[in-house]
Formats: sequence, structure tokens, C-alpha cells
Amino acid sequence: MSRAKALQYYILNRLLLAPLMLWAITTLVFLLLRATPGDPADAILGNRAPEAQKEALRQSLGLSNSLWIQYLDYLKMLLHLDLGTSLTSQGLPVLDIVRQHFPATVELTFFGMTVALLIGVSIGIFSASHPNTVFDAFGRLFGIITYAIPLFWMGMVFQLIFSVQLGWFPGGTRFPINATPPPTFTGLYTLDSLFNGNFEQFTTSVHHLALPAFSLGLLLSGIFERIVRVNLKQTLKADYVEAARARGIPERKILFSHALKNAMIPVITVLGLTFAALLGGAVLTEVTFSWPGLGQRLYEAISLRDYPTVQGIMVFFGVIVVTVSILIDIVNALIDPRIRY
Repeated sequence: MSRAKALQYYILNRLLLAPLMLWAITTLVFLLLRATPGDPADAILGNRAPEAQKEALRQSLGLSNSLWIQYLDYLKMLLHLDLGTSLTSQGLPVLDIVRQHFPATVELTFFGMTVALLIGVSIGIFSASHPNTVFDAFGRLFGIITYAIPLFWMGMVFQLIFSVQLGWFPGGTRFPINATPPPTFTGLYTLDSLFNGNFEQFTTSVHHLALPAFSLGLLLSGIFERIVRVNLKQTLKADYVEAARARGIPERKILFSHALKNAMIPVITVLGLTFAALLGGAVLTEVTFSWPGLGQRLYEAISLRDYPTVQGIMVFFGVIVVTVSILIDIVNALIDPRIRY
């Protein structure tokens, strides 16, 4: 079988498996929510509400039906692209909640990943190109420390230092409460302010975004640093690199024109999956910095036992992760001729 046909067969298999993967995710979320202790009626009405009022609420929400009936109703709504209606947001459709809060998550994720790549790849390249030196030891130590530090702890420390003590950055929110945010076009404040030609709103948006994005990116950078350093070290020992050195090609050209291309292939895979995971809710960062993204909204829905909102957001996240994983497999197969399926 030719490579082109094998790749087409692989892509088709992945696309056919995608609905099965989504079904498994949605079913698992449905069952786990109902296995956890607590009652949505108590979360909505309070523990002191009359039992008759609680039972009436359960009836209206369909929570008094059998688990099987609830599951079938849940699947029926998903087949009609209906993510349900929030129990705690005055009947707001979950799809509207996603539209409102997802742009904030996208903006935080994009800038956080940019910081992670700039720091992680730079340190990884510098460390790998200076093996067995103090720079190499620093690269190893940097990767271990950034991987081990809890994200929420780092976020709180950064807020304490740079927001409370020094006052350099605001603590929480996407935009000042007493200021008007840019008119919504994409939902990304930085991009919308540029579309409207308002540089002041752009700098304000970046100012509020800088600290949570840097905190997220700094800790993620350790992942990319370790991958780049390890793969680049192995690539620099390859036969074709030694042959390039024997031909007198400058070391800098060997590093960037030959070795780095092959060393970056695993980075693409990790980049895509990490980006998808963060789009699926950088919950710890958003909660720590009070960032009004979808991860923060998911945390609130879990706390309030808002079944439809949690289920809807998780299904949305599942679609993102499955889609990105398929795209990453396709991109890897296209850029790396050594991959066979």
C-alpha cells in the first residue's frame, strides 16, 4: 500500500472513531456527575427549603426520572446540538455560556502558549547546544522546577508580589470595572481593540492579561524545554549532522537548518495537545486570577451541582481535544515522511 493511500485510510479511521470517543467522554461525565454526593436542588434552593419545593424542582428538571431516562434525554439533546440549559443562570442555554466565556479562555491560552514556547524552546536550544556545561545543568534544573511547582501556588505568589506588593499588575478581571471594554467582534479584547484602532484599550487588555498569561506560560515552558533539549541533543549526535560538520558547515547553520527541524517534530505534537487541553479550561489559572473564562465557569458549575452546564462544557471541551488530536496526527504524518500507518 502506498504512503498516500495508507495515510487516507488512517485519517478515515480516526474520523470514524471520533464519534465513539466523544460518546465515551459524554457518558463518563454523565455517570461521574451523578455518582458524586450532593443534590442540585439543595445547591439551588438551599438546605432549608421545604422538601416539597425541592421535589417539585427535581420534577421540573427531570432529575426524578430514572438514570436511564435521564441518559437517553441527554443523548437526544446532544444529537440535536443542544447542550442543555443552566440550572443556576436563570435558564440561560449552556451554548450561550460557552459563547460568552470561551473567548477569554482562548485569549489566555494563546498568550500563555506564546510565553511557554518563547521561554521553553529558547532555553532548550541553548541548553542542548552547550552539553555538559553550566547552561545544560540550568536547563535540566529549570525543566524540573517548572514541572514540579503547582500552578495555583505560583499564581498566588505572583499576585502577592506583582499585584499586592509592587502594584505593577491588576489582580484579576480582564478589564477595569470602571472602564468600557472594546466592542465585541471576536470576543478577544486584545484583537477587538486593534480592530477598533484603540491602542489604549489594547494596552489595558495586555496589562490585565500579562500576569496570568506569564504564570501559565512559565510553568508550561518547562515541558517544551525538556522535549527540545532531549530531542535536540539526540539529533546533534546523528550521522547526517556529523557529516555536515565534516563538510565544514558552520555549527550555527547545522543547529538551525538541520538539527532543529527534526528535533521540533515532537514539540508540534505536545504543542497541539497542550493547547487543546488548555482550551479545555485552564481551570487553576482562571480560578486563581479570577479570569472570567470557561474554566472559571466550569468550576462554579461544579460547585453548584449544575449538571447541564458541567455536561455541556465538558462535551465542548471533548470536541476540541478530539479534533485537535486528529489534526496533530495528520500534520505529523505530512511533515515527517518517516511516519508509516
